[in-house]
Amino acid sequence: MRHLNYNHLQYFWSVANEGSIVAASEVLHLTPQTISGQLKLLEESVGSPLFQRVGRGLVLTDTGRVVKRYADEIFALGGELAQVVRGGESSLQVLHVGILDSIPKLIAYRILQPAFAAQESIRLVCTEGAFEDLLADLAVHRLDLVISDRPIPAGARVKAFTHPLGKSQIAIFAKPAALRRYRNRFPESMDGAPILMPTHGAGLRRELEDWLDRSGIEPRCIAEFDDSALLKVFGAAGAGLFPAPAAIASEIERTYGARVVGVIEEVEESYLAISPERRVKHPVVMSLIERARDQIFVDE
Repeated sequence: MRHLNYNHLQYFWSVANEGSIVAASEVLHLTPQTISGQLKLLEESVGSPLFQRVGRGLVLTDTGRVVKRYADEIFALGGELAQVVRGGESSLQVLHVGILDSIPKLIAYRILQPAFAAQESIRLVCTEGAFEDLLADLAVHRLDLVISDRPIPAGARVKAFTHPLGKSQIAIFAKPAALRRYRNRFPESMDGAPILMPTHGAGLRRELEDWLDRSGIEPRCIAEFDDSALLKVFGAAGAGLFPAPAAIASEIERTYGARVVGVIEEVEESYLAISPERRVKHPVVMSLIERARDQIFVDE
């Protein structure tokens, strides 16, 4: 790919976004044959197929997903460049934030919300993903900040630094109809109860399992989720009890209609900001960290 043809890349990007060559041809005002031929040239340049046919549609291959991710960034930057050249947003700053997929969405929002009130003209670009992937993007400066529930592992070959934001005790939630059953004798009432859990990679999962072992309580784990919002949706629908930070209990009750069964004071979830520099210099990032420490988790 020494000489990448950006027209070919744009045709690929349009097909990936539209889901088919025919749909992309209508957007680009080109014939399907033209786009198909250009895609073939790009695949020859890459050295690997970018799509595979499933039914009547096209699905990205593993290589195609990698190329699509870079194409998203390339054309987003191209749009920003055009705006800057036109003078429309010359003062715009883009803050790229990675959010670990196990971080509750409401926690992430509370941490990042002050960026919208910043005096500087800021646009947030949020990327959710696995810890290792986000650290890799941070290492090559595709991200300015990562919000995590775990520190950088010992021996990691990443020049990055951890900034503690705060902690929250963990509450157990249930749909309103189940409150009476589980609030009585909590937490012993959890023994044998159906519960939804984060996947094993999440820090909260380890903390909860350690506490359950110490307490001699054995709920029935009926489902695991790496997406915290999906876990809450299933729990609020009545699939089972579910854990979430007590710091956002009121938002969970308001958003999902679930109710707090009880708070496990011995179990806490930590929230961290990971940056590529030991001493944070970005004024908005500094403001986010300071506000999280002083206001969001101060009472936890």
